Amino acid sequence: MDSILNEKSHEFLVKYLNNPAPTGYEWESQKIWMDYLKPYVDEFITDTYGTAVGVINPKAKFKVVIEAHSDEISWYVNYISDKGLISVIRNGGSDHMIAPSKWVNIHTKKGIVKGVFGWPAIHTRIAGKEETPKLENITIDVGASKKEEVEKMGIHVGCVITYPDTFHVLNKNKFVCRALDNRIGGFMIAEVARLLKENTVDLPFGLYVTNSVQEEIGLRGAEMITQTIKPDVAIITDVCHDTSTPMIDPKKQGDNTIGKGPVISYAPAVQQLLRDRIIDTAEAMKIPFQRLASSRYTGTDTDAFAYSNGGVPSALISLPLKYMHTTVEMVHQEDVENVIKLIYETLQTIKNGEKFSYFA
Repeated sequence: MDSILNEKSHEFLVKYLNNPAPTGYEWESQKIWMDYLKPYVDEFITDTYGTAVGVINPKAKFKVVIEAHSDEISWYVNYISDKGLISVIRNGGSDHMIAPSKWVNIHTKKGIVKGVFGWPAIHTRIAGKEETPKLENITIDVGASKKEEVEKMGIHVGCVITYPDTFHVLNKNKFVCRALDNRIGGFMIAEVARLLKENTVDLPFGLYVTNSVQEEIGLRGAEMITQTIKPDVAIITDVCHDTSTPMIDPKKQGDNTIGKGPVISYAPAVQQLLRDRIIDTAEAMKIPFQRLASSRYTGTDTDAFAYSNGGVPSALISLPLKYMHTTVEMVHQEDVENVIKLIYETLQTIKNGEKFSYFA
């Protein structure tokens, strides 16, 4: 298998990434994802909070999940001052350090209202005594001079706020966008489904291509959907840190770099026999890969699937990413293609009813 991505794939990727999907408001993005996936699956499952699942072989008793999460970090309007300035709280792990001078979209019933995170000019700050950006001192300016003006725009406490930054390609093969964490995962599992269909791969089990919601606030969507699906095996894909960038210590954060392949995790929630199967597949198919050790938990939907339903053999394949939770998250196209290949090939090694048991 040579090139993975085609023109249709690229069009879907750009449309999917550019559409906002803040935690708790994922449904429009999910519709884009489902529309692309529709030709490659037999049916869909959805739940009341917005998780979407494309199912291949829905009548099969043995169920395998491949999963990503669809939500992106964002802000909520928390307070509007008499002068018309907006204070915020996080919806997920939004980074206060990058906020100053960023444009924002405030989502209201009247539509999108534009605003900016303002910051005092350098001329007005005292050298050596400058305040750093923090949740308590960053504010959004929508060009209003009083609270009533803001409210007439349709803005109120609870409105969700996203960044408008869109998809770009840097130096031919680096994908850059906000929300690559983790809609790039949703893209990759959709591509796995496409390849299975186009190559007429007949899986001996039911495959549940799962795009969960609300991961950024504690794996909530995965917790809900795993109780619905009740899978026998789960392979999760998410992003992990590229630790080659400045101010990151690989001795603490692990040693992973974009362009060097998918990252296979070691953690208590990662079932060792399933992980070994993934590694064996990578080696057999000559797919480059890296390794990452987690101390107690992966911090991804792997934890939710692994500890559900009495224990589900679960493993994590991560995509290395630079500048996580910023608006310029960056991944390498070859890594994206190799994650797709690795999941695609691993699925074809799983036997119907395989238990991945240490005591077989």
